[in-house]
Amino acid sequence: MIADKVLSLEGLSKRFGSVVANDNVSLELYRGEILALLGENGAGKTTLMNMLFGHYLPDSGSVHVAGEKGALRPLALGHPQAALEAGIGMVHQHFTLAENLSAFDNILLGSEPLSRLRRDRSTGRAKIDQIMSDSGLRADLDIPVGRMSVGERQRVEILKALYRDVSILVLDEPTAVLTPQEADTLFENIGAMAKDGLSVIFISHKLREVLAFSHRIAVLRHGTKVGEIASADATERTIARMMVGAETPETKRESHEPGAPVLRLENVSVAGRSRRDSLSDADLTVRRHEILGVAGVSGNGQSALAGIISGLMPLSKGAMVIDNATINGHDPLTMIRAGVGRIPEDRHHDGIVGSMSVAENMVIERLDDPEIQTRGLLKRDAIQAHAEKLARDYDVRGPGVEANARLLSGGNIQKMILARVFERSPKLILANQPTRGLDMGAAAEVARRLLEARSRGAAIILISEDLDEILSLSDRIMVIHDGELVEADTRDRETLGLMMAGEAA
Repeated sequence: MIADKVLSLEGLSKRFGSVVANDNVSLELYRGEILALLGENGAGKTTLMNMLFGHYLPDSGSVHVAGEKGALRPLALGHPQAALEAGIGMVHQHFTLAENLSAFDNILLGSEPLSRLRRDRSTGRAKIDQIMSDSGLRADLDIPVGRMSVGERQRVEILKALYRDVSILVLDEPTAVLTPQEADTLFENIGAMAKDGLSVIFISHKLREVLAFSHRIAVLRHGTKVGEIASADATERTIARMMVGAETPETKRESHEPGAPVLRLENVSVAGRSRRDSLSDADLTVRRHEILGVAGVSGNGQSALAGIISGLMPLSKGAMVIDNATINGHDPLTMIRAGVGRIPEDRHHDGIVGSMSVAENMVIERLDDPEIQTRGLLKRDAIQAHAEKLARDYDVRGPGVEANARLLSGGNIQKMILARVFERSPKLILANQPTRGLDMGAAAEVARRLLEARSRGAAIILISEDLDEILSLSDRIMVIHDGELVEADTRDRETLGLMMAGEAA
């Protein structure tokens, strides 16, 4: 039973220039409670948690956390070390790992005093093995993080927080890259740890897991807390109304007969550094007016599949055919000119140049267009007008199109990428985790745009670890596991989840 208060956020406010990220937000957390923090992209959820963890210094407000004897005491703000010493751990949506170090070294990093000359590695490994057993999360501890997939890095981040014996755990989109079974196992184990006294705040856009595993739900809108509700009393519709002030419109999916093949992969293999970024004898066809869903746990060859379609990885063998023409020169420009639009998995690393403006990022794939440049000189006014129109059409919010792209929230970066892709009306669209980390409204808008492109005649490859997304949008489904693609003849959620884990075929 939830009893003692372990955390109190009181009147926290934070501004970034003219943008109000949080406005007088108060929040409480109790021992053994799992609290879900919801809101649209840009609502201020991550900013609020970053103030709690010391990454941001609030403009006003205070935080109190339970001490050893249970009494609340002030937390020194703006100091992550103070949060760690108070027993607060945070797993960020965007990773904070050292890519050149192994997963094991990343987990141990910062957990021991610098004065200690030697690490007790055997004790550390035994403790991590026990945490992996208890939490249901597995990771290869001995390979460099830089060689890991997005999903594997997420697991290492969670293990790193649990290794520090935290009493309050903050999770920002913890299951975005897990199979349904893995997500259920994670929350079941978090629930067991909560019964032993662990208190959890988790940010999520997956309402199924929010309703199934949280005790209480707090909702932010435009930086302000608009309400709280017991999870037992909530429904998806009530949560949607709290988040956006209205119900999210249903995405209408029209029936279409598939047309001629747009993309064919014929016996394609890609030799990556490991099985995680390899493909083995893959055959795939996607047609006009068709969405082909590729479901799989992150790290099973999706990066290789996306890499060859984007022109970023060469084929080891086999052939790629677009509109009956074999692709020979394999590079991003060739694929763009062949009519391929790309929504990348890692929007920050592969989708934008953060130090360039929003306007420049919106035209970065069409710099040879005479509307954008003349004799190599960019038409700044045309680029500005073009970006402002797309920002209006796709609801890209932020400090303006002349601001650096890195200043946008994750959801608004994704909207910017969608605008860049869809405005060119590509014949083939690679949508790699297109709604990861997006709120209900933004995810619904992505789905609407994909279905609109499908109606127009585009062929779409949807790579996703979110089975709900695969099932709702796909005309056909393939499962990728250990570098192999298999056509799925079922739409059963549990069976597909087992196939993703390599336990059924």
